[in-house]
Amino acid sequence: MTAAWHLSLLLTSLSAFAASFPEAALAATLASGEKPNIVLILVDDLGYGALGCYGQKLVATPNIDRMAAEGLRFTDAYSGGPVCASSRCVLMTGVHGGHARVRGNGDAAMPGLSLLASDVSLPRVMKDAGYATGLIGKWGLGDVGKAQAGLPTRQGFDYFFGYLRHGHAHNYYPAFLWRNESKVMLRNGPTRSLAADRGTSSKKIEYSHDLFAEEAFKFVREHAEQPFFLNLAFTIPHCNNEAGANGMETPGYGSYADRDWPEPLKGYAAMMERMDGDVGRLLALIKQLGIDEKTLVIFASDNGAPRDEGGFDAKFFNANGPLRGYKGHVTEAGIRIPLIARWPGHVPAGKTTATPVYFADVMPTFASLAGGNAPQQTDGKDFSPTLAGKNQPEMADRFFYWEFDKLDLQQQGSRWNNWKAIRDPKSGSIELFDLAADIGETKNLAAERPDIVAKFVEFFRTARTDSPYWPATAKSTGPTKRKATANPAS
Repeated sequence: MTAAWHLSLLLTSLSAFAASFPEAALAATLASGEKPNIVLILVDDLGYGALGCYGQKLVATPNIDRMAAEGLRFTDAYSGGPVCASSRCVLMTGVHGGHARVRGNGDAAMPGLSLLASDVSLPRVMKDAGYATGLIGKWGLGDVGKAQAGLPTRQGFDYFFGYLRHGHAHNYYPAFLWRNESKVMLRNGPTRSLAADRGTSSKKIEYSHDLFAEEAFKFVREHAEQPFFLNLAFTIPHCNNEAGANGMETPGYGSYADRDWPEPLKGYAAMMERMDGDVGRLLALIKQLGIDEKTLVIFASDNGAPRDEGGFDAKFFNANGPLRGYKGHVTEAGIRIPLIARWPGHVPAGKTTATPVYFADVMPTFASLAGGNAPQQTDGKDFSPTLAGKNQPEMADRFFYWEFDKLDLQQQGSRWNNWKAIRDPKSGSIELFDLAADIGETKNLAAERPDIVAKFVEFFRTARTDSPYWPATAKSTGPTKRKATANPAS
């Protein structure tokens, strides 16, 4: 018998176990060289407790809950940072916030807030592995002009439709969006000039989220016969900061119209309903096209929920669940996120995992699944065995890292096994928490466990590399050597 015959027999045997043994199914897929489609749904400012499958009681999310029932739900997943830009930079480059190009918020046209041509980005890795690549929604890591090297189409995406700037993405009724590197004019009318590209619109006709959903469906249809990577970066449920207390912009309140709630809260709930419905439509389309068992879909948030932006009230919805803090903090509520993975026959259905993962892990994981080459300089680890249901204790036995600098609030955070440390770079003081017993970070154990504190002290000493734009101890509204934004929260 030939070697090819033996290989074919082996792959057939592995495939026979796929339904009952996802790990064997994943091994068979990788051994065959078949490249799975990958859809990464990244939503904006969705807290850990905002979904029904994570304990939400007031807002229904049946489609995402069903996705969790058909897949794997992570209880200890983390973003790349506590705000949009830094978190997305970690996701796109595979290095944590102490090494990343972008470490805080602001518009990408400013120095220190866009990727460079020398950066090895996730879409480039996927494209080099033979994937059609698309980004629909918010980018925020490159812009026209001086930051054009960071444009999505110059970082490996074959197709882009959406917002380039964070501030522009606040407005759900923008005057224009970008398709690749050209403006697409919409029928909406802003209250500010197009040069400012942020604000509220007096004429609200075309809702950007709806446009993104339709573009995503179109991308999937057009690439169903080839391996594709789609980053569907919805801006829901981020508020329009410039709209003040009326920032939860939505075409209608849906099934929440009759609730005895303030209008911004009904707007938030309606946003969630709209987004959940479109996730359901996307999953249905993938199944209809016959590529369900060829497609890994991951749903995640870029950071935790804010406390009260745009009329939103995190406490009313218990949007961050049992976690401490909000968006903009390296406490658990700022960085621990909902994350769900679904891939029929490859990812176990109806399971949860406490394996800790974070955005830096996405690069090596997707590269492994795609047969691509992740850059050597990465802070992440491949968690594809966890996706298949295998135990990966090494994922916990390492130091995670996050940081944030905004106004006078400076923080560094790290997790090792079940221990969580938060450090003030100015004073050097460290808070220590045991997340296994205290997920809400209520009891500082630093005085009781100096041995554990010493481990974090040593890690923090070497975790961070210097950046001319993001000094460790400066008081600033963002990176130095640039003009501060009018709204650094983004």
